[in-house]
Amino acid sequence: MAEGRRAAPRGGSSRSRRGRSGGRAPGSGSGGGYYDYNRPERGRSDQTPDQRRPRRSSRLKRSPGARVAGALLYVLLVIGLSGILATLGWVWACDLLGLNKESVSVEITIHEDTEFSEVVDTLEREGLIEYKFLFKLFSWFSHAEEKIAPGTYTLDTEMDYRALISNMGSSSTTRKTVDITIPEGYTIDQLFDLLDKRGVASVDRLRDMSANWDYAFDWLEGLPLGDYHRLEGYLFPDTYTFEMGENPKYVLNKMLVNFDSKMDQYLDQFAGEGEDAPAYSLHDIVTIASLIEKETDGTNTDERSDYKSIASVIYNRLEHPEAETVGLLQIDATLVYLNGGKVPTEADKAIDSPYNTYKYQGLPPGPIANPGMTSLLAAMDPDSTSYYYYALNPETKQHEYSRTLAEHQAKLDRFAAANNG
Repeated sequence: MAEGRRAAPRGGSSRSRRGRSGGRAPGSGSGGGYYDYNRPERGRSDQTPDQRRPRRSSRLKRSPGARVAGALLYVLLVIGLSGILATLGWVWACDLLGLNKESVSVEITIHEDTEFSEVVDTLEREGLIEYKFLFKLFSWFSHAEEKIAPGTYTLDTEMDYRALISNMGSSSTTRKTVDITIPEGYTIDQLFDLLDKRGVASVDRLRDMSANWDYAFDWLEGLPLGDYHRLEGYLFPDTYTFEMGENPKYVLNKMLVNFDSKMDQYLDQFAGEGEDAPAYSLHDIVTIASLIEKETDGTNTDERSDYKSIASVIYNRLEHPEAETVGLLQIDATLVYLNGGKVPTEADKAIDSPYNTYKYQGLPPGPIANPGMTSLLAAMDPDSTSYYYYALNPETKQHEYSRTLAEHQAKLDRFAAANNG
């Protein structure tokens, strides 16, 4: 061996001094693998033998009897729930189909502004249904709100949900009707009160429809909207069949249609404008007819017609303002129209209104009542007379006519004396 050279250690090499990460430590075996001294050796534990316990199963073992009891409980639960649901289903079905109910028949009224929820409340309150939520659900599916119409209906507990809804519709056979006779000479206020009292429509709704609905008749075109009195004179007196709770628009239209039908053959004579315009318009004729209707004693025979005689007095005063009456109609019925239906007084003659025929010349602005056909015919075809005055004889209950004021006053004095005697 040469001097100055040290022999390398056995098994060592220059590669062992590189400090490679992951190099195997000496004595690791012929494989030269890495050994982790921090990992405990397999099969060894820091616990003592007394600390180690055998692992137990997390599932508790159940006896066959417990398993049978659990299954039986489950079956009973399912059967119980099914029974409850079946019972509820049967109860609901009976309500929906109108079965097993105490016999009840009631009348219900649905107004134009009645909410659907109010209808349902009424059905429950009257015993026609038991479950509001179920009826509302059925109504939602069947679009019931669109089918129910205002009116008075007769319903009973034998009706199922579908029948209840259909019997509250506009074509219902159970919809209650009422026959009403509107007397000749009724004012629009009297007429509306009558319809309200008989359950056809409320006064407020009738006034609203009269004032604001534009009815499709040519002869109404000149009457502006906004005042319910615009239809005064055109609601023809007659006997009508109305549905209780009916839409007031249709109630009024039915009477206007009747007026149009009755006057149809005469309407052509009121056509024309300018030089071709008639001396009196249809509105004038209806106004004159309303005055006749309120003033007449009702006599109308071939020998004597009080309607046509009074008509002649009105036309004489209108067309001869140079006469003693100076164009004033001086009709007490216009004062009654102004004072709310009371017997007219001297003070009423001072009321400042164009309807006051003691104060203003000519015709009032419009009719003061709804005239019948006899008055309308008299207004269109008056008698030809020279009368300017008339007075009611208290004994005969008929009018007597005069040409002059002096003659008229003499009759009044005679009537007063007879009455006092």
